[in-house]
Amino acid sequence: MSHKNSAVCRTGMALFTIIAAGFLFGGCTTTPPSKPSAAPKTDTRAALDDAANATLSKLYEAAPSSRELVARARGVLVFPDVLSGSFIVGAEHGKGVLRVGQSAVGYYRTTSGSIGFQAGAQSKAMVLLFMTDDALNKFRNSSGWTVGADATVAIVNIGANGRIDTNTAKQPIVGFVMNNGGLMAGVSLEGTKISKYEP
Repeated sequence: MSHKNSAVCRTGMALFTIIAAGFLFGGCTTTPPSKPSAAPKTDTRAALDDAANATLSKLYEAAPSSRELVARARGVLVFPDVLSGSFIVGAEHGKGVLRVGQSAVGYYRTTSGSIGFQAGAQSKAMVLLFMTDDALNKFRNSSGWTVGADATVAIVNIGANGRIDTNTAKQPIVGFVMNNGGLMAGVSLEGTKISKYEP
């Protein structure tokens, strides 16, 4: 088989794996699964808002000190369900809501990709906190926003005493990543792309 045909086959297998993972692992989320007859939970604004509430509640349970940090944030971007699946080429996708105060001011989608073998699929939730007006305004005014290229997101570290690392909390943008097991440590959002979305 030629090198070109091999590349096409590998790409096809990767896409097939991601699509199959979406069907097989759609229920493995950080929020309760939808009923089979219901529309996907991220298809409507109300459903996204409800899923974001559930995600924040889970965050507060996992890290009680996060509640104060969220309250101080100028904007809170919540992605309740980011599905990832990979075979050779990895991909992640999800939808979320940006809140300023208690109001939803916009809806967004996230995508990212990576190279490497990671068979299977998993779901995680992401919460990004814009701690300054400048960081929030730059995000809202962008037509496309990428972690690492447009801004740095400091993933929050939780100490043995359950408190948030103070140095991390002082950054302009901080983030939490969770899966069904709780807060994830040692993760990176580098290369994650976020763009506006209309449910």
